[in-house]
Amino acid sequence: MADENGFEITQHQGAWDIRMWWPSGVVTGGPQRITIEQAENAPARDVARGISTTVLRRLDLAEAVRAMQEHAPSIEEEARQISQAIEEAGKGAGQLLALQGVSAPYLVVLSTVYVQMANIGATRPVDWLAQLIERRPETVRDHLKKARRDGYLSSLAGKAGGELTDKARAVLDSMPEAGDGG
Repeated sequence: MADENGFEITQHQGAWDIRMWWPSGVVTGGPQRITIEQAENAPARDVARGISTTVLRRLDLAEAVRAMQEHAPSIEEEARQISQAIEEAGKGAGQLLALQGVSAPYLVVLSTVYVQMANIGATRPVDWLAQLIERRPETVRDHLKKARRDGYLSSLAGKAGGELTDKARAVLDSMPEAGDGG
């Protein structure tokens, strides 16, 4: 089941539903998130006892990984589509740079693409962005620093990515949609 830019498998153990989540892309190991919740119509007495070690021991990670890998071709196709959308958005940032220079819309689109790249676990997102906008990686780093200084992009200490700020979302909301003719 698709969920939050990833996929989820649920196993039922007694009074509990165990949900395991993987990000979109190739499945190379166990889930990145496991959530255990009361199953629908679970007996109140079993829920009151809480999650036991027996429930955890019965968790079948190997089966969950196998099930995810069986779905890998469709997951890989979705990953390809996501990468293609990111590439198109990155090229759009390059067009904004060519037309407007280092403007607020350019910085926000660049930041948006950068965050998307980081969220899918892209290796070397700055290098990928540099290729898409046809600039050097150092230039992209400088532009991302400016986006942070100007309040469009938050930072994550020691990691690629960040989050778009409300200020960035306001710029995105004020931009004409692609295909509006504007």
